[in-house]
Amino acid sequence: MNKVILLGRMARDPEVRYTQSAEPLAVCRFAVAVDRPFSRNRQEGEPTADFINCVCFGKRGENIGQYFRKGNRIAVTGRLQVSNYTDQQGNKRYSTDVVVEDFEFVESKAERENSAGGGFNTAPNAQPSSPMPSSAGFSIDSDAEDEDLPF
Repeated sequence: MNKVILLGRMARDPEVRYTQSAEPLAVCRFAVAVDRPFSRNRQEGEPTADFINCVCFGKRGENIGQYFRKGNRIAVTGRLQVSNYTDQQGNKRYSTDVVVEDFEFVESKAERENSAGGGFNTAPNAQPSSPMPSSAGFSIDSDAEDEDLPF
């Protein structure tokens, strides 16, 4: 089974290009910064996030390119793909990417707009620049009965 699930922030603005074919296909490349779990053994200056390269095709790629910017939170699911190619100097190179099969918005439009100008802070024990509501924009109705739920 080859299944990848990532939850993090866009490490840079997504880059959308189109193939040179009879029917051009969108190819969107971006990186997701995923926080590493806290470790007491972490050395000073050690990275606190992994930057994972992702690629997405077609309408999904166009949507990511249109609606996401550096710093926005995103959830992606997909598969890991290892590719190899020969560079201009004749050296064999390898690339590991997550091929995105699905994505989700993790924050509201207002939160995305507020974080669009911000970067990604990888400093140890760093606090977010703006507090995130614990309910992530959703309200929980404590008066709801189990019979009222649609599932």
